[in-house]
Amino acid sequence: QVQVVESGGGLVQAGGSLRLSCAASGILFSSRPMGWYRQAPGKQRELVATISSAGKIYYTTSVKGRFTISRDNVRNTVYLQMNSLKPEDTAVYYCNAGRSGDYFTPSDYWGQGTQVTVSS
Repeated sequence: QVQVVESGGGLVQAGGSLRLSCAASGILFSSRPMGWYRQAPGKQRELVATISSAGKIYYTTSVKGRFTISRDNVRNTVYLQMNSLKPEDTAVYYCNAGRSGDYFTPSDYWGQGTQVTVSS
């Protein structure tokens, strides 16, 4: 049984930092590209960052230089370090365990989401 569980969200002032964690089980984690998405109220879910099994990284333009994605294949966990947070970063953040391969392709394995709220 595959489980994907996010944690680390919360309320923070603009300019602050949060670190999100996503623990995955029931999969061969080291072979899976992993991705973080977010969905703000009234908006579509958007891809924020991905990391391949080989450590290749992608960021959407709006978070480049502020967010850092990393993975720990021993702990089967992917992280999203978010610095210099802005009110427009407010959203529910979701983790996806991508399909096995060299590049990230989303699978059906989603976490329940964790709320990030940035106050101005």
